[in-house]
Amino acid sequence: MHSETSIWIEAPSRDLFDLVADLDRWKSILPHYRYVRILSRHDGTTHAAMSARRGPIPVFWEALQTADPRTRTIRFRHVRGITRGMEVLWTFTDERGGTRARVDHDLDFKVPVLGPWFAEQVIARGFIEPIVQRTLGCFRVLAEDRARGSVGNAAP
Repeated sequence: MHSETSIWIEAPSRDLFDLVADLDRWKSILPHYRYVRILSRHDGTTHAAMSARRGPIPVFWEALQTADPRTRTIRFRHVRGITRGMEVLWTFTDERGGTRARVDHDLDFKVPVLGPWFAEQVIARGFIEPIVQRTLGCFRVLAEDRARGSVGNAAP
């Protein structure tokens, strides 16, 4: 299963990268996140337990995050939950005086027969993409407010 979601944000890529890379702040700026608990930090990798809502439905996972400020990329590897093994890549590309923020998810869901359909239709379309769209929307509001020098609500 491959899923990609992107949004253009009127803010510098460096500022957006710094904002997204800061997992400690996700719970306070993303209203659909139930929690982000930092479990450990070691050699530039953060291990976090995370949970968000898709409407009324809670989803949860654990992931290892590595952020590379040089390339402005953030990688997550899911290590626990139904999406165990999923690779997530956030990229921030300068575009038209702002930033193209893109999130790619790749998962080889190893369930016989219905696995590929379930991964594509239920996991990707039903959960990942709506949550990522809301997450990017929140980061967009916050980053654009900061770029304009105002303080705004992170919720779209």
